[in-house]
Amino acid sequence: MSFTWDPTKYVQFGDFRDRPFFDMTARVLTSNPAEVVDLGCGPGNLTETLAVRWPGAQVRGLDSSAEMVAAANEKTQQANLSFELGDIASWMPSETVDVVVTNAALQWVPGHRELLANWLQALKPGAWFAMQVPGNFGADSHRLMRELAESPAWREKLGGVLRHTDVVGEPQDYLDIFSKAGMRADGWETTYQQILQGESPVLNWVRGTALRPVANVLSEQDIEKFESEYAPQLELAYPKRDYGTVFPFRRIFVVGQKL
Repeated sequence: MSFTWDPTKYVQFGDFRDRPFFDMTARVLTSNPAEVVDLGCGPGNLTETLAVRWPGAQVRGLDSSAEMVAAANEKTQQANLSFELGDIASWMPSETVDVVVTNAALQWVPGHRELLANWLQALKPGAWFAMQVPGNFGADSHRLMRELAESPAWREKLGGVLRHTDVVGEPQDYLDIFSKAGMRADGWETTYQQILQGESPVLNWVRGTALRPVANVLSEQDIEKFESEYAPQLELAYPKRDYGTVFPFRRIFVVGQKL
């Protein structure tokens, strides 16, 4: 799936979006890798932390968004870090790769389970693979968006545009894939209770990710109309409290090492 990303909007909630990345990479227990690859690196701010953590490694970020790669290349100051434009679906690990991470990217790739199995099979013994995908496709934020997109008023323009609940697997599904590929793996899930501030905070959140497919097929006038119908539903589903708006954020993780 290809559409335009806004790097500035994506990092708007950086403190919240970044936390799963660090929870994931903390389980990669290697001290001196030579080559590290970040698949779906986005604007590169998190990939840069890998270059800092492993200064002796060549760290590469790969992303299919020209906007994201341009933003990443513009900001990086690490000599051992580079970014390139490419489709992660056509990437395969070479024998020199020691660590692969992919953070909130696989859900955008059709058939990623088979792709993941091929990547893991190709890894050399001792190499690490760390993945994180969202587990919130059944959440009200996504369900309400899908229901509105499939309503009579929007079905003609948005029918089939949004992903559904089977886009990602459960932790056990990925543990099975890792195990069959000869990996020793650790899988878990976490639901972060994000406390968002400001007006329409959940709408602002999904504008950076889940709402992108809608924004890319509608005119500016239509997206404003769609949001005007969607926003009140979000406010009912995620009521504002005295201390902010609670937005549950479920993530699925698996980290493993090739035996």
